[in-house]
Amino acid sequence: MSTALKTISLQHNRITLALHQLREGTGRPLLLLHGLGESAENIASLPISWAGPVWALDFTGHGQSTVPRGGGYSCEVLMADVDVALRHLGEATILGRGLGGYIALLIAGARPTLVRGAVIIDGTGLVGGAVHATSSSEIPVAGSRVGTTPDPWALIELSRDARPPSYAVTFTHLAVTSSGLDDPIAVTCKVTPQWVEAIRAEAGVMTDITMQEALDIYAAI
Repeated sequence: MSTALKTISLQHNRITLALHQLREGTGRPLLLLHGLGESAENIASLPISWAGPVWALDFTGHGQSTVPRGGGYSCEVLMADVDVALRHLGEATILGRGLGGYIALLIAGARPTLVRGAVIIDGTGLVGGAVHATSSSEIPVAGSRVGTTPDPWALIELSRDARPPSYAVTFTHLAVTSSGLDDPIAVTCKVTPQWVEAIRAEAGVMTDITMQEALDIYAAI
């Protein structure tokens, strides 16, 4: 990855994750999470101001991270990817684009003491699949899986991942209750699927704010 200062390999079960340092700095790190079908390299070009070090993670099946043999992708698996990265980085502010924004919300609720603010911005995979889990007799065709990324199975499975609003609100409540921050979530996206609309209505979620404004607020905490 040409834009990275260095790349660290982290182990998540049988998957080797690539965590890229994009910038050096002093203070709390900022962790960038890319959209569906993208990589850390795609999100590295975001025009952001942040005094601390900036890192970007390749999710399982994306970028320079490895591809699981049997697929089995879910947003909770990707949340666990981020948990592995946080074990290495410690406390961090997270900025997630598209799918990465949804993962940022989940990890903010699951690890509220480590996530010092989660910023959600527009990008691929933000909407997700059905509001409720569904079943289908249709067998998707993923094409050749030769170990390259993004894995076709990731594109299929994660684009169909159910996003019930009540589920997103539960993680919002976990973040608000245990993070110690007044507003641990910032929604800056213009696309507003049902799960985004649901969390926007909750206390502890900043809205009507830009990406950089949200980052400036979290940097000062």
